[in-house]
Amino acid sequence: MQIQNQASQIYSINGPVIRATASHLFTMKEMVYVGHDRLIGEVIHIQNELAVIQAYENTSGLKTGDPVYCSGAPLSVTLGPGILNNIFDGIERPLKALEEVSGSFISKGAHVSRLDKERTWEVTVLSKQGDRLMPGDVYATCAETPLIAHKILTPPSISGVVTSVKPSGSYHINDEIMRITDDKGHEAPLTLCHEWPIKTPRPIYSRIPSKTPLITGQRVIDTLFPIAKGGAAAIPGGFGTGKTMTQHQLAKWCDADIIVYVGCGERGNEMSQVLEEFSALIDPASGRPLTDRTVLIANTSNMPVAAREASIYTGITLAEYYRDMGYHVAIMADSTSRWAEALREISGRLEEMPAEEGFPAYLPSRLSEFYERAGYVQTLGREEGSVTIIGAVSPQGSDFSEPVTQNTKRFTRCFWALDKSLAYERHYPSINWNDSYSEYIPDLTAFYNKNLGQEFLRCRNELVQILHEESKLMEIVKLIGSDVLPDDQKLLIEIARVIRVGFLQQNAFHPQDTFVPLEKQLKMMRIILYLYHSCKELLTEAVTLSDILGPHAATPNLFEKIVKIKYEIPNDHLERFEQYHEWIDEALSGLKERRTRH
Repeated sequence: MQIQNQASQIYSINGPVIRATASHLFTMKEMVYVGHDRLIGEVIHIQNELAVIQAYENTSGLKTGDPVYCSGAPLSVTLGPGILNNIFDGIERPLKALEEVSGSFISKGAHVSRLDKERTWEVTVLSKQGDRLMPGDVYATCAETPLIAHKILTPPSISGVVTSVKPSGSYHINDEIMRITDDKGHEAPLTLCHEWPIKTPRPIYSRIPSKTPLITGQRVIDTLFPIAKGGAAAIPGGFGTGKTMTQHQLAKWCDADIIVYVGCGERGNEMSQVLEEFSALIDPASGRPLTDRTVLIANTSNMPVAAREASIYTGITLAEYYRDMGYHVAIMADSTSRWAEALREISGRLEEMPAEEGFPAYLPSRLSEFYERAGYVQTLGREEGSVTIIGAVSPQGSDFSEPVTQNTKRFTRCFWALDKSLAYERHYPSINWNDSYSEYIPDLTAFYNKNLGQEFLRCRNELVQILHEESKLMEIVKLIGSDVLPDDQKLLIEIARVIRVGFLQQNAFHPQDTFVPLEKQLKMMRIILYLYHSCKELLTEAVTLSDILGPHAATPNLFEKIVKIKYEIPNDHLERFEQYHEWIDEALSGLKERRTRH
């Protein structure tokens, strides 16, 4: 990127907000270089003779009169091989390369290549001289990692006829692979990479309604509150409710091809833990390290506040790039509340009129711009790909009525509300089944009916109904106790406990319970409901609940046995569920016979 001659100077400095003279030299959203260290910044406002710039690096040491350099281009990322299995900061600077330049702490104005220019890639060239390339067409491929084939795409703004081409072989990312000429006779070289502005969504051919769920292996999500591929979900929860842990589970087990994890404004030790854990995780589908299909963007809380905003856009742009190759990408944003706080701080320094709780009035539009970049699409190259956004929200004091949570609900169709009381009870995932919802179920009904039969959604709906009934009954129990309830309602409360402990609660450290296929989830629901209906039928035949759950009955142990199904039956031996049907029939028939004799 060419840096133009300096003709502007710093007029004033207010934290990350800088005002510069000669505003006619700048354009909106242009990337600029501030000061003698050439800190990276972006023009966010032009008024009269001053241009307002937000700096993405620490501005300490700057003074009025220091130079400001134009770049003539918007803030962009470099897209090409080398993104995966890498760790970037919020503006796509690789942290490993930064460490070599500046040590453990990033120094001001540290400029490194976003992608490794010295590394060579074994490239297979697919196009030949005379071919016409349209935007989004694949003209070469290379093995970025053992799991992911990187498809080199024609940039969206370029099309034409191939006039010269090099043979397959080893190339650097900036080596010219071929040259194309457009209809006006303009030539353009094609390399292994190209630039793209992070705040501009990458173009697509069309959007497609998503009919396929993002399968996560987490029962409370897959069964009760599923999300479609290309959908958007919010995970709100206070401190310690397990937002990061839930996102780790989703990153490891969901059936997306590529994971983009954005740590936005999180604590440094937490991001260090994320980096260590992701490096040690093994992809269950291939046996390879999970980092072979993962890119991490680390923007800790002690990094410049403005870089938090950029990190979110950087992550979604990288996700869209791999979507355009025909991959299904899941982006984990942890957390959008820190991003919103950065907007609030910068808005305050700009002296803008605050809205609710001090957040800027444009907070809803910024959130919508982010979440609406999710989608299941047909790409310019006529392939199908998707970007699924799962954004964590950190409301202070677990107050879901605060602006970030409420506005996020407007733009997401899936809401996984984390409950502090469940987390304190060690019930994970601590997703509250009464406060959560998913609007994707009608879209996914055909998938469930085709692959699992119509029974899956029937069982799911009955489980939800039982949990809602239990919630109502527990309000009565708190007031007057459980003794006044009839036996059928006491049975419902007992079955709801089995559902909560035996089905919704999941152990991420147990080899059989950390990931559960949909077939096992269906069989678990079926056996729980079979126990419920069998016991309910007994209650109509002069058998009391005390007979079923009494100290001398065989069924209390049976209830606990059903709770332990998740551990006892391996995921690859689902035929063992038939034994549980037999045990239920045997225990309840024996109880009925004893009752008849007495």
